[in-house]
Amino acid sequence: MILVLLIAAALVCFGLAGYGFGRLGQTGVRRADRQTRLRCAAALAGAAAVAVYAWGLLNLGLAVLTTDDSGTDAFPAGPCRTADAPEAAAAVVGQRVEYLPPRYVCLRRGGGNYVTDVVPGFVGPGAAVLAATAAVCVLLAGTTPPASGRNQPTT
Repeated sequence: MILVLLIAAALVCFGLAGYGFGRLGQTGVRRADRQTRLRCAAALAGAAAVAVYAWGLLNLGLAVLTTDDSGTDAFPAGPCRTADAPEAAAAVVGQRVEYLPPRYVCLRRGGGNYVTDVVPGFVGPGAAVLAATAAVCVLLAGTTPPASGRNQPTT
């Protein structure tokens, strides 16, 4: 599942970045109207959001590989072992992977759990802020009237 999400994220990221940079390259930044600039900004912010999310997925995938390939050293899972709280790992009975936001959760005896630091803490909030920025740019581009031909600079 993680590999499929990583491939999809790469395709979306490169597609959005290609649109944003390509469109600005065609018209030029100075000659582009406000609507074009906002659409390109939305595409680039969306590409950045997908890239940050993909970074989290990549870290999550590496943790899952570590867990799956640990052999006789499989319990508790490597990502669940923390140097600052070894007693927390002693109570671990399982683990699960969450995709939104990407994180590796260790399950404790008695129903408690804790999130490991395998995925950097900035991934969830960073992707959310960039996605919100892209959404705001799309909304602003939709409310901006298209530029008329007489206001366009001549080449």
